[in-house]
Amino acid sequence: MMLALGMFVFSLPTAAYQQLQRQTQWRHAASSRIGAAPARQFAGRGDDVITLPGVILPELAGSTLSLDALRLMANTGKAWPMVEGSGRIYGLWVIESLNETKTIFLRDGTPRRIEFTLTLERIDDDQIDLIGAGTRAGVHIIRSVL
Repeated sequence: MMLALGMFVFSLPTAAYQQLQRQTQWRHAASSRIGAAPARQFAGRGDDVITLPGVILPELAGSTLSLDALRLMANTGKAWPMVEGSGRIYGLWVIESLNETKTIFLRDGTPRRIEFTLTLERIDDDQIDLIGAGTRAGVHIIRSVL
């Protein structure tokens, strides 16, 4: 297992990603000042986005059904807990987009190569301690995710 997003497991038999790209932003509000550069004030964390580009080779590794499963998850609009194979908890993420490119076709139109890019956005405000917690808040979050 490389990574789990909810109940979907990224691996060679499903969909293996080639890279995990993460971009985290922090917000700094600017206030104009006369005769000086704008003053900046830290306003908190901004967007946290993970991009997973990968390749599915249906004859060797991966399944075309994996992308269908990810689309079904995205259609729910729910947030999903993300856990790395090493056990690292990333928090709660929503699926923002899924792009796929099919190439090298067989006679019947079946692709031999499918490149995909999955974009996820974090929504839990660093409250990963609530995942699986026995508190009412933790149970509420887990129930709303599932």
